[in-house]
Amino acid sequence: MTRGPYIAPMYEAKFQTFDDPAGGGATAPRVAALRAELKRRGLDGFIVPHADRHQSEYLPASEERLAWLTGFTGSAGNAVILADRAVLFTDGRYTLQAREQTDPALFTIVHMVEKPLSVWIEENLTAGAKLGYDPWLHTAENAEKLGKAAVTAGATLVAVEPNPIDAIWKERPQPPLGQVALHDARYAGEDANAKLTRIRDELKTLRADALVVSDPPSLAWLFNIRGADVTHVPVALGFAIVGSEGRPALYLDGRKLSNETRHALEQIADVREPSTFAIDLGALAGAKKILRLDQSTAADALARIIEQQGGKATRGADPIATMKAVKNATEITGTRAAHLRDGAALTKFLAWFDREAPSGKLTEIDAVETLESFRREGGLLKDVSFSTIAGSGPNGAIVHYRVTRKSNRTISPGEIFLIDSGGQYQDGTTDVTRTVIVGTPTPEMRDRFTRVLKGHIAIACAIFPEGTTGAQLDTLARKDLWAAGLDFDHGTGHGVGSYLSVHEGPARISKLGTAPLKRGMILSNEPGYYKTGAYGIRIENLVLVVAAPQVAGGEKPLDAFETITFAPIDRRLIDASLMSKSEIAWLDDYHRTVRARLTPLVDAQTKVWLDQATAPL
Repeated sequence: MTRGPYIAPMYEAKFQTFDDPAGGGATAPRVAALRAELKRRGLDGFIVPHADRHQSEYLPASEERLAWLTGFTGSAGNAVILADRAVLFTDGRYTLQAREQTDPALFTIVHMVEKPLSVWIEENLTAGAKLGYDPWLHTAENAEKLGKAAVTAGATLVAVEPNPIDAIWKERPQPPLGQVALHDARYAGEDANAKLTRIRDELKTLRADALVVSDPPSLAWLFNIRGADVTHVPVALGFAIVGSEGRPALYLDGRKLSNETRHALEQIADVREPSTFAIDLGALAGAKKILRLDQSTAADALARIIEQQGGKATRGADPIATMKAVKNATEITGTRAAHLRDGAALTKFLAWFDREAPSGKLTEIDAVETLESFRREGGLLKDVSFSTIAGSGPNGAIVHYRVTRKSNRTISPGEIFLIDSGGQYQDGTTDVTRTVIVGTPTPEMRDRFTRVLKGHIAIACAIFPEGTTGAQLDTLARKDLWAAGLDFDHGTGHGVGSYLSVHEGPARISKLGTAPLKRGMILSNEPGYYKTGAYGIRIENLVLVVAAPQVAGGEKPLDAFETITFAPIDRRLIDASLMSKSEIAWLDDYHRTVRARLTPLVDAQTKVWLDQATAPL
């Protein structure tokens, strides 16, 4: 890998850093210290997930135990530390990254889909072994699955509190205290009381006495608040208990609340300190209440508290998740506005990049900082929605690559450059990927890019009956890659929040997407292709599920996708001979729309470039 020297950027990033992940060089003594702590506690091993008490995808620094121990900074993973070996499990998005960040003398990398953690436990634990886990960092369902696997191996899964890593992590950061802000009705489109009424109605259907809200984005949506506890995700870490009757209880650290915010929240809820949450939950359980837990985010510790106090916990889908995913008219109007200003910023960047990259002097960090600066120009950007993925050449093949000062690479002519980024605005969250060529592409690059584009267009043009799942659509994005013996090892699309998490359930377009798509949901459309050691390709727009025109004689209501992301797709990487007339027509129409909507929002120099970049194929 050729790495260029760090070049001082034209701009400076405000919302992201390029520091190298901590821990890479210190993993051996940390693993040794953990093994000593486990031996002291009479344990033969311990499971270290990438998780906090809410099973969040993105974690505050104080919860990054997996990264601290292993050096791996991806958002999905588990490690198992035994006395004689250590294994890191992650998915296809992070296989290359995991190899780059971990010490191969310490950790064996296992693909979690090909060999799930539970199967590995069955095959590798010895009889009589005691494998520890932190019940706050696993769901009840996951703990049960791992417990059964341990029993199959003749071993035992043991709940461990406090977490043994916390005993040896001497420099562990303090828990976050980001200030909580009220999310105005002009962005939310529905007040919290109305949302609480919907939840109470749903509890009657579920025959539950109360809902335990354990997911921070659900908490934010329900009470119309936003926070600053997690990098790039505007949520406050906390819990709530919403009863079928009476006032809900909201558990937030009081240090996060201004007098104004506390006063507003106290109009609708009893605001309490987090230290009282387990006590209150146990009291409800002791009163024989039926408590609904979110099977995806509620910790096993919550189920254990309820069971120990003689209560009943029912597990299932979080009813807030679908309500939150179906955006109301105000949120849809807001996200359209956010995507227009975001598209203008990205287009200014692409025009700038096209002018500057052929010099061979730009680095990946230069690109990240410059794109963020264009997003900040309007003064409405609250944050980026995730750390920008900006990979040139072989770095682009690392699906969730994050540039650091150590990995920073000069962008050279003849290379593909992939940039996946997004913004957090009060009226919407964006996520967009563009893949561009610097100089002249090879025939192979054009072939692969065109096949990815054909899959992207197939999703964008899909018309499907109400109730269709993402799994039923996922194949459309892959068929032209499959025809050439190719594929990509990630989902085709994920849900996106409204000034919330850029990755939002329950719906997704993937082989595992079982939730029905509903009108008002926003999802990504992002097929890709990655050639290890060479380049990566991904084309991503966000789409809104809308009603489709009904077919004459049709018997079922139909839905479709409205593309809400606007930015040029690099025509230089397209082999038009591989495309059908309808695919070319879609691209030309998309580019006409991009040009019409963005021209009034960009400067004269960018307008000239935009006219050329969106010319008919």
